Amino acid sequence: MKNAVCPQCVRQWTVVVCVAAAIAGRAGAQVTPVAGTPLAHAPGAERQVGPIAIVPAGGNVYMLAGPDGNSTVQIGPDGVLVVDTMSAAMAPQLVAAIQTLSPRPILQIINTNADRTGGNEIVRRAGRRITAAPQTVSIDQGAPVLAFETVLARLSAEGGRAPSGTWPSDTFFVERKDVYLNGEAIHVLHQPAAYSDGDSVVFFRQSDVVSAGDVFVPHRYPRIDLAHGGSINGVIDALNRILELTVPEVNQEGGTMVVPAEGRLCDESDVADYRDMVTIVRDRVQDMVRRGMTLEQVKAAHPTRDYDTVYGTGDYTGEMFAEAAYRSLAGARDARSGVTR
Repeated sequence: MKNAVCPQCVRQWTVVVCVAAAIAGRAGAQVTPVAGTPLAHAPGAERQVGPIAIVPAGGNVYMLAGPDGNSTVQIGPDGVLVVDTMSAAMAPQLVAAIQTLSPRPILQIINTNADRTGGNEIVRRAGRRITAAPQTVSIDQGAPVLAFETVLARLSAEGGRAPSGTWPSDTFFVERKDVYLNGEAIHVLHQPAAYSDGDSVVFFRQSDVVSAGDVFVPHRYPRIDLAHGGSINGVIDALNRILELTVPEVNQEGGTMVVPAEGRLCDESDVADYRDMVTIVRDRVQDMVRRGMTLEQVKAAHPTRDYDTVYGTGDYTGEMFAEAAYRSLAGARDARSGVTR
């Protein structure tokens, strides 16, 4: 049973706290450890380590939420796996938070897209690469970083925006790359032309957790990096892919948990609501494109008006999302018809 109280917990915790942790389970309820107990020994406890919140997601997987985005961390007897590394400024705090979860080394980093690589250099140096020789590691190289091949191509391009220490060391070009660590199968699923052309969704099969990256941010409209191959239809495809992986527990709540690029821990119903919103706005804008409306006419029609209070933010409004959707759909139409603008 996942949330059973172990004998070690009984020795370290009061009976009341252990029962609370067992009931809280994956819900991430706040549990206060007994004085003197290391925070890492608080099963099911959500806690703050500096600016980073540690939220249990499921199994041995945690969401680490910082002021500039989320990381997903898997721990176990082999070591630590990290999905996305926040920013260079937050990376030292991320490493410190990870060390409260496990004393073992970071063995693998995965990036969900090129915009989630900022802390790679610092986080990888805190880890180790397992070499071909059994039971040996190379500390100098640090932990390997895996991403879809276009992430490396973008970061390493002439005049690239990122130092070489943040570049992925390992890439893949197929639809699915499999990783096995800490006794768990992990699927890295490429989502073409979504937020960008380099997005990946990471599925922890045994822990039943999905790390979604920038294709899902529950508190705002999805950004679309049109300059780097993004599209609104690709975002919807990625959201549908996540929904294929997720299974709710009771009354369409709980079950498979989803870690977004930013914001709170979510489940299938959150993703479904978000998918429905993006699809409805897409359909409205697509109809306007088919009728030959200009961008200014689409903006004036305000196709996001009934969602702006939920998903509109000061730096990314409904009008901005409508424009991104229009340019994505109009560009796709022009490509099919051979029109050059």
